[in-house]
Amino acid sequence: MISVLPIAAIVLFLLMSALRVLNEYERGVIFRLGRVIKAKGPGLILLIPVIDKMTRVSLRIVTLDVPHQDVITRDNVSVKVNAVVYFRVVDPVKSIIEVEDFIFATSQLAQTTLRSVCGGVELDDLLAHREEVNQRIQDILDKHTDPWGIKVTTVEVKYIDLPQEMQRAMAKQAEAERERRAKVIAAEGEFQAADKLTQAAKIIAESPQALQLRYLQTLREMSSESKAATVIPVPLDLLRMAMKP
Repeated sequence: MISVLPIAAIVLFLLMSALRVLNEYERGVIFRLGRVIKAKGPGLILLIPVIDKMTRVSLRIVTLDVPHQDVITRDNVSVKVNAVVYFRVVDPVKSIIEVEDFIFATSQLAQTTLRSVCGGVELDDLLAHREEVNQRIQDILDKHTDPWGIKVTTVEVKYIDLPQEMQRAMAKQAEAERERRAKVIAAEGEFQAADKLTQAAKIIAESPQALQLRYLQTLREMSSESKAATVIPVPLDLLRMAMKP
C-alpha cells in the first residue's frame, strides 16, 4: 500500500503536466524534443510529459503605442510624432520560431518606420494628408512583419507636436490667407456692382423716361426721411441747358 502511493502520485503529476487548456483566442505551438510539431487549440491539449513543450500565443489584436519620435521633415521642420499600431498574429508557428519577441520587434520596427516616413514628407503633407502617411506606414510594417506571421491591421498617427515658432508662423500664414480671401471677395463685389451699374446706365441712356422715373423715386425716398434740410437733386441735363448761352 505504501509503495502504491508514490506511483499514483507520479502518475497524477504526469497526467496533470500532460493536459493543457487553451482559450478560444489562444493557440499552442508544440515542440517535441526541440522540433516544432504544429500549433494546436483551442480546447484541451494532450502533451507527452518531459518530451513535449508548449508555448502559448494569443491571436487577439495587440494595441502598440509608438512613443514620441523626433522627426525632421523634408522641408527641415523639427516635430515630434507618435502613433498607435494595431496588429495580430495570423501564424503562431512563425511568430515563435522566426523572431525572438514579436511584440518588441514590431515596436522597434514601427518606431524606425514612423521616423523614416514622416521625415520623407513635408509638414503640410503630414498635417493635411495624414491618411496617406498612415497607409504608407502600414504597408511598410505589413511587408516586414509578414515573415513573422504578423498582420498589421491599422496604423494611426495620433499627435504631431510643432515648435512654438512654427505654430506662430502658421497662425500668421492663416491670418494672411483670410485677409487675402476677404480682399478678393470685396474686389469681386466691386466688380459685380460696377457691371450692374454699367448695365443700368445703358438702359437709362436708351430710355430717357427711366431717368425721370429714377429721379422721382429718389425725391420720394428723400422726402420720407425726417431731416431738417432736404436736398433736391437736379439732373445734369437741366444744368447743361441753363449753362448754354
